[in-house]
Formats: sequence, C-alpha cells, structure tokens
Amino acid sequence: MAHTASNNRHQNQNKPKIATLKWAIHSALTSVIFFTCTAAFAETSEVNLPQVDVTAPRISDTQPVKGYNAKKSSSSTRTDTELRDTPQAITVIPQDLIKDQSIQSISQAIQYVPGVQAAQGEGNRDALIFRGNATTGDFFLDGLRDDVQTYRDFYNTDRLEVLKGPNGMAFGRGGAGGAINRVTKQAGWTPISELIATYGAYDQKRIAGDYGQAINDEVAFRINAVYEDSGSYREGVDLERFGITPTVTIRPDDKTKIVLSTEYFKDKRTADRGVPALENAAGQPRLNRRPFDIGNTDRFFGSADLSPTETETVAFNASIEHGFDNGIAVKNSTRYANYNKFYQNVFADSTVATNGNFTVRGYLDTTDRENFINQTDLTYTANWGLVEHKLLAGLELATQDTDNSRLSAFFNNNFTTTGTQVTLNANNASEIGNTPVSFRANLINTNNAFRDNTSTVNVVGFYAQDQIKLSQHWQAIVGLRHDRFTTDFDGSRSNGAGGLINESFNVTDTFLSPRAGLIFKPVEAVSIYTNYSVSYVPRAGDQLTSLTVTTAALKPEKFINYEIGAKWDVNPNLALTAAVYKLDRENVQITDPNNTGQSILVDGQETKGIELGVAGDITNKWSIFGGIALQDGEISETQINTTTPANTILKGADLAQTPTRTLSLWNKYEINDMWAVALGIVSTSDRYAAVPSVTQSTLLPGYTRYDAAIYGKFSEKLRLQVNLENLTNKEYALFAHNNQNITPGSPLTGRATLIYSF
Repeated sequence: MAHTASNNRHQNQNKPKIATLKWAIHSALTSVIFFTCTAAFAETSEVNLPQVDVTAPRISDTQPVKGYNAKKSSSSTRTDTELRDTPQAITVIPQDLIKDQSIQSISQAIQYVPGVQAAQGEGNRDALIFRGNATTGDFFLDGLRDDVQTYRDFYNTDRLEVLKGPNGMAFGRGGAGGAINRVTKQAGWTPISELIATYGAYDQKRIAGDYGQAINDEVAFRINAVYEDSGSYREGVDLERFGITPTVTIRPDDKTKIVLSTEYFKDKRTADRGVPALENAAGQPRLNRRPFDIGNTDRFFGSADLSPTETETVAFNASIEHGFDNGIAVKNSTRYANYNKFYQNVFADSTVATNGNFTVRGYLDTTDRENFINQTDLTYTANWGLVEHKLLAGLELATQDTDNSRLSAFFNNNFTTTGTQVTLNANNASEIGNTPVSFRANLINTNNAFRDNTSTVNVVGFYAQDQIKLSQHWQAIVGLRHDRFTTDFDGSRSNGAGGLINESFNVTDTFLSPRAGLIFKPVEAVSIYTNYSVSYVPRAGDQLTSLTVTTAALKPEKFINYEIGAKWDVNPNLALTAAVYKLDRENVQITDPNNTGQSILVDGQETKGIELGVAGDITNKWSIFGGIALQDGEISETQINTTTPANTILKGADLAQTPTRTLSLWNKYEINDMWAVALGIVSTSDRYAAVPSVTQSTLLPGYTRYDAAIYGKFSEKLRLQVNLENLTNKEYALFAHNNQNITPGSPLTGRATLIYSF
C-alpha cells in the first residue's frame, strides 16, 4: 500500500501539467479541424474526435540520472545548474556507468576521466592528481568535506562528480587542482530492491545490497550495505571491508525536504607500496631509472605481514531544504564524522642497486580525527528588468580535531641508528621474513622519526554568488568567498640526536577566493565559456604531519586557474566538452626526491593543457564515455638546495605523475534485449614517479590497456555481467608514490557480477 500511495502521490503531482497539455492539444486539434473541414461541418452537426493521451516518464528519485550522460550538478555553483551552463570542466560518472564497469574504488572510477590520474597513496589511502596537482584531501560527500586519508567504497554512491581546476568559492580550502564529490544514494518514493554479488580472480568476494521504499506519503526509507573479503594479484595483499548506510527522506509538504543518514564503514587491508626502481649501471647517471622487475607483478618488497592498515568511519549527515513563496530557498547541511586510522608499513625505501641490494624501513602511524561541518545556503531568483539573477549567499562553520603519532621500526633488536633499516637483496629475497621488528619512538635520526601531534582547525567562511542571465545568448557568474582559517598546533618530534623538539603554533589565515565566468550560447545546445578562479590550501590535518612545522611552512598554497571551454549537447543523450586551461600554483609542498620521509616547499609550478570529453549515446544501442587530455606540467622556478646541490630541482622539471597525453574510451553496445558487450581502452604516455632533481629520476613507461565486458539480461529481475581487465596481459606501472614505491598494473584479470532485483 505504501508503494501505491507513493505512486499516486507523484502521479497526482503531474496531473495539472498533463491536464493542461491535454487541453492544449485538444484545442489545437479542434482549431485545425474547424478550419479545414468547414464543408463537412455544414453537412453534419456531429464530429467524433479521437482521444489523445499524453504521458512522460517520471524521473526516479532513487536514481535520478539514467544512462552515461548527466545533465546537472550543484557542486560547482552550489545551485542546481545545467552542466552545459557551468563554466568549469566537470565529468560526472553516473550509476549506470558505475555498474557497467563494476567500479568499486575511486582509482577505478577516474581511469576514464580526462585530466585526472590516480596515485599510489602509500597503499593506505585514495590519492589523485588533478592537472598535475597531487592531493589526498580534496574529497567531498554531498558537498561537505570528507578528508580522512582512507579508501572510499561505492556501495552507497549514486554518482561521482569530478571537478577540474580550482573552485575555492564553492569548497573553501582545498578544491585546488580539482575535487571529487560523491553524491550519495537517497531514500525516495521509487522503490528499489537490489542484491549485487561479485566473484573474481584472486579470490575476490563481494556482496552489496540496496533496498528502499516509501513508508507513507511523507517518509521514505533506504538502506545500503556491503561486505567484501578479497585477495590480490600482489602476494600477501588482501582486504576486508564492511559498510552500512541507512537513509531517511521526509517530505512534510511540497516545499520541504529533510534527509537524514548515518554510516558505519570499516576498511582493513595490506598497505602495499609496490616495487622499487632499478638503479642504472655503475657510472651512468641516476636519471630515467625504470621500475624493478615490473613483470613480476605479485612480488612484495619489505613485509606484507607487517603492513596492515585499518580505518573506521562513523558519520552522521543531515540536510533540510525549504522553498518559500517569495522565491527564497534555504538549505542547511550538517556532517559529523569520526575517523580512526591505523597503518603500518615495512617497505622498500631505496632503489635496487646493480648488485641487487636495497634498503627496507618501516613505521607505525595512527590518526584520530573528528570533523563537524555545518553549511547554510540561501538562494533567491529574481528578474530585475530584462536580466535574470540567481543569487546565492552562504555560511560555512567547521571544526576539525586531529591527533597523530608515529613510531619507527627497529630491526634485529638493534635500537641504534643503524637499526632503523635493514638491507636485503632482490636477487635472493625481497621480504624480511622472520627478522625481528619492534615499533618504538625514534629519537635518533630523521628517517620516519617519532612525532606526536595534536591540532585543532576552525573555519568560518562567507560566500556570495550571482548567476546572471543577461540575454538569450549571454550568461555570467561572479562569486567571492572569505575564509578565516585558524590552526592550533601542539606537537613533539625527534631532533635526530636523541632529544625532542616541542612545537606550538596558533596561526590564523584569512583569504579571498574569487570566481568569474562568462558564457556565450550561440544556440541553446551550445555553450562557450571563459572562467577565472582562485583557491587556497592552508596547512591543516594531514599536511601538518608531513613536513617540519615552522611559521614559513604554514604559509597556504595558492592556485590560480584560467580556463576557456565549450560544451555541446549534440542530442538529449550525448554531450561533448572541451577545455583549455592554465593552472598556476604557488608555495608548493612536494616530496623531497632524496628523502621520501620529508616534504619541501618550492616556489611554484604551472600546468597547461587541453581536455576533450564525451559522454552519452551515439545511438539507442551504442553508449560511450571517455576523453583525451594533453598537458604540460612543470616547476616554474629553479629550487636550489644549498645543503645538497644534487637535490636541486631545475626550472622546467616535469611534475610528478603528470603524463603529457592520456586517452580513454569506454564503449557499450546492446546487441539485443538480452545481450550487450563493452570494450574500453586506457592509454597514457611516459611520466615521472616524482619531480626529477638534477641527479635522479624514475620514469614510468607509457602503456595502452584494453578492458572488456559482456552483459546478459535474462529477465527484468536478473542480470549477469563479466568484466575483464588488461585483455592483452600488458606489463605496466599503474601508478607510484615516489621513486622507490611503484605499483605494477594487474595482469589479465576478471570478475563476474550477479545483479538481482527482488
């Protein structure tokens, strides 16, 4: 009965529109018949007109985007805006594509997105590179920050929005090179009941459920859950995860919507840092080294048994939207999240010398983080003269408390400086085996040294924006955000000589993040735009643990983006996009290429590029998704290292993991009502594992990989698909963390997924 009441409710909402449309059609038909059949009317007094019924499919409120081509997004502008009328490069990965590609992670999802690459993240967290800018913090959930360093699952994600280029006006801190926003599955009045079971190579086992229905006309309920227990093509690497998210949507009237949800998610896995690089032969420079034995994809370096990582997330989300009769609408969103993170690495910390020797180090790291974020958006649409304005004013209040500590690994019960590392030979053994390992405070050197830090970050942000429709052909968007960012930091760290350095800072940054865009629409389906935007990334959270903390080091990074682009809705189901950009970054924090345990600040970097994207249906049977990116990223000023001249980074040095060319294209073709097939290609050029210094670099060779899938729809309730990756069994380096930590790509692999609607 709840289903029937819900359906009746939505049908009743559509009745006025349908009735009006029927009346218009009947009126038109009556007029035509009157003028063309005058003679007939003269001879007869009775005319029978055929009944005309006009219907349209109702948009599902549990899966609002159908197919590969999303139409709207609210992330970039904080208002519900057509992607075509948003002056920024945005790629949306909708639910149908997530299912078709059997996507289960962020790194899988962005493989077909131009201008974005995944990084290794030391095998314990999501890490992305937007237009040459690496980040582990620019992750958002329904527009609210979600920046703990962990892996994110897709079991409760409806679609993924990938925004490229800075957008500080919308996101405040972060959102610099780009941002990832997960739009969660919400409860609605369109029933859903789905069970998804996956079994794949390397003993992958996963089951997920999605169930939702209306309780009555005002309340709907939905619950998503997942459990996975899987191995890997990497020896000794496995993962186990569990997540559950119940959601309630309340609509007390047509102008009010309340969404409440909570999540518990736990991820346990082996922290895998891949393989090291192979040192060039004696007498040759340490330039353009290659990954060691990349074809031996399962070989672990260090210790898989001593490299566990575990993250537990407990979160609560609430939002309320209300529209007033005077055109004003208000939305308030709240997110509370508590994260507990533990990870331990025993890993290769050097290249493999020509004699096979390499160094292994290790550490244990814990982070407890508590986030509380509240955002309020007030919108008002008005016509002033001939100009239409969509005004936005907003306030963000946030606080983040973080406790972080690190201990070092000591080998063979040797608690001196030499005990913080052990030498192995790759020709004989790449794991430490039964070597005794103890984790304790390292006060005697700077390699993975002891630290114990506490920080509190408070944010107050005000922002205002005007989306202006100047005429039929011209639109503009202007916005400005003011942030006050306060960091209280207390910590202790090793001085490298057996003692501690106690540090305490209270730093307040205030900055303005402007945005301005102009859109020209020669026809309704085409938009040509230009955009200017600025973002800042102050030192906070995880950044405070990765460099020596000084007042100078706390200076925020600044990102300035210039972009020109075009968007064309070829038809209602197919969109083409193009963007040309220049992105400048100031006061950059990068990994020291000669000391991977520390970061250094450089004066700047610049990325210039072109991105082309396509999403949607070529025909009613052929769907595509992908794009091309051409980019040139480099350090814009020479970084002289007076202490170690060999560590100097020259102007023009390539940015880490920023290929000059990437190409990706996913094709799905429906053979008939039962069978469909898909073929994908992912190709990238050479790129450096880390920013090359004067004396050393590691080159990751380019590669081309082919993926495929076959789908069988055996009934309205049962679907089976098989996804295959790396059809040609290509040997390649997937991504890296630095010169010594490179992840081999998977050999030919596959997984079968059964989707059952009950």
